[in-house]
Amino acid sequence: MKNLKRLISALLIVSMTFAGFPLTAQAGLVSTDDVIAAEVLTSQRERVSTFLAREDVSQALQAQGVSPQTAADRVQAMSDAEVAQLAGRIDQAPAGGEVLGLLFAVFIILLVTDILGLTKVFPFTRSVHSTR
Repeated sequence: MKNLKRLISALLIVSMTFAGFPLTAQAGLVSTDDVIAAEVLTSQRERVSTFLAREDVSQALQAQGVSPQTAADRVQAMSDAEVAQLAGRIDQAPAGGEVLGLLFAVFIILLVTDILGLTKVFPFTRSVHSTR
């Protein structure tokens, strides 16, 4: 019992000693522009994903040999600038029209990323990073 009291006393002394040390926290200011930019980027990604989920776009992608899931995964992996560019093209397209132009843009982006070795969507491409 005496050993238990000593152990508890020692633990209390140590914990009370460390309780007196100041704790530090780091925080930074988040500007309104940063918040708005993040929201715009999120809405652009959602817009592109919604576009790719359309039935006519899905069929056109499959006709090009790209599965809709692969295209959706690639949109999630795109850089912010690529998503903004693709979303801008979707916004500029007439309603219901120029699906082929947008699909061509998606095809080119996927083709370039295949050649750079970032993805492997098309079997007919060779990566610039391959050692063969």
